[in-house]
Amino acid sequence: MNSHNRNIGKRGENEAAIYLQKKGYEILVQNYHSHWGEIDIIGKKNNTISFVEVKTRMGEHKGKPYEAVGLRKIVNLKRAIKFYLLQNNFKSYKLSLDVISITFSDDFKISKFYHFKQVDGL
Repeated sequence: MNSHNRNIGKRGENEAAIYLQKKGYEILVQNYHSHWGEIDIIGKKNNTISFVEVKTRMGEHKGKPYEAVGLRKIVNLKRAIKFYLLQNNFKSYKLSLDVISITFSDDFKISKFYHFKQVDGL
């Protein structure tokens, strides 16, 4: 991934974290890394721990950002989530795998923003 795409992704993750905080989520971890993969944002709201994959693009000429979250990505996210749960005690919490899809316009303003909750049963 080149630095331009990395900067767009980082900006999208920051926008997603701000959005989640405004919605009442406590951000527990951003950019959790393990041998099994990365989770962009881990947040807590009420009695639910949400594992959030953030996809960001400039425009939609290469497709919608959320379309990049396919079966293989979900399987990898679930592995990272299971490892995170082994390291942390969240047994009494509900779990949610969410996707936030952000499209920026050419002037770096958000043109589309979607939050898909519970995209795959955990």
